Amino acid sequence: MKNAIIYGAGGAVGDQVARAFEADGIRVFRTGRTPAPGITVVDALDEAAVEAHADAVLAEAGSIDISFNATSLPQAGIQGTRPAELSVEAFERPLAAYPRSSFITARAAARRMIGQGSGVILTITASPSRTAVPLMGGMAPAWAAVEAMSRGLAAELGPHGVRVVCLNAAGMPETAQLTEVYGLHAEAYGITGDDFHARMAERTLRKRLPTVAEIADAAVFAASDRAAAMTGAILNLTGGLIAD
Repeated sequence: MKNAIIYGAGGAVGDQVARAFEADGIRVFRTGRTPAPGITVVDALDEAAVEAHADAVLAEAGSIDISFNATSLPQAGIQGTRPAELSVEAFERPLAAYPRSSFITARAAARRMIGQGSGVILTITASPSRTAVPLMGGMAPAWAAVEAMSRGLAAELGPHGVRVVCLNAAGMPETAQLTEVYGLHAEAYGITGDDFHARMAERTLRKRLPTVAEIADAAVFAASDRAAAMTGAILNLTGGLIAD
């Protein structure tokens, strides 16, 4: 049996990916910042906490085969504000959190996977990391940094049998965070959240935004042996919002 650690498992994406992994026969160790049933409290920005938890998982399970960081920040004050009115602190907040968290958790996994000679590290970003989107503040640069880091880690870890794949997603409007984000952007444009949702869906090739379940299914595939040839890749899960 494979073992996976999911950071941010209390959120919609982390929870759905955890369920999808479990349905695929993977044992999942869920972590999050907030205490909840079935979740171990681990601050993914805390190096010592992440390392201690990884040691505990390895001691209990015998291996760490998959690591997935689905952590996020509240978006109020970060997105939906024009650059001329955005504070430096608000711009820096995602830049300080997302790359740091992704690196800390990926490094913890890598240190243990190298010894095994195998493993998969998954990261996640969103479509604005690769397109020109207004009102994103530091979010798009932060996601772009995670993508670049993922490629670099793949190059470093590939010779040790460890793969790194970044999921670049769009949509998932059924989540509370995307509802918040769409509301912030809609307010800036003077339209309703539903109108902004429709605008985003229209920009995709399928005319509908990807769902959390679709993202989770892709994560299961990317982490599986069926995707053994995939590493250093940015997996396009945008429904054609980014056509590449």
